[in-house]
Amino acid sequence: MRLLCGLLLVVSAIAQGAEPIGGVRELLAAMDGSPHTEQIASSSLAVVDHEIGLGAIRKVHGAWEFKDSARHDGLLTRFTWQVKDGFASAELLRKLERETLALTGAQLLFECDGRGCGHANQWANRVFGQRLLYGKSDEQHYRVIAVEGGRVLLYSSARTTDRQYLHADYLAFTGM
Repeated sequence: MRLLCGLLLVVSAIAQGAEPIGGVRELLAAMDGSPHTEQIASSSLAVVDHEIGLGAIRKVHGAWEFKDSARHDGLLTRFTWQVKDGFASAELLRKLERETLALTGAQLLFECDGRGCGHANQWANRVFGQRLLYGKSDEQHYRVIAVEGGRVLLYSSARTTDRQYLHADYLAFTGM
């Protein structure tokens, strides 16, 4: 049943022209073309009631949850890059954040840094499903940016100076 719902969302998104916005798509494609990043994962899938964290992740009554969040339906496109050549993942996150905020109508909805985001392990595994993103809690950065027709989530982490990662989610809303 979920597969059928997912397929219907994809067909609906295509029919409504809900492809990722050109500006967002171009920014993410530029990260693929950067000499300082290497894409290690990407995916695209239709999601229903997808939760976007608008607050730190924390344990409440034995369950992990966001301090605040919002849920949306849409087409979720995910990218994970390893940062190389001595560049810092936080530096590339700030660059991508500035460029995304420069898009017409873009607005920063939430940001956190370091331990203020919560446990890095939970972000890597529960939120993004990428164990490689697990790094030092002090070295994580998370941003949620509203763009026309969707949301852009940016997350950076660092295990060591040689093992730094940048992750981006783009959720293009679909009408249901």
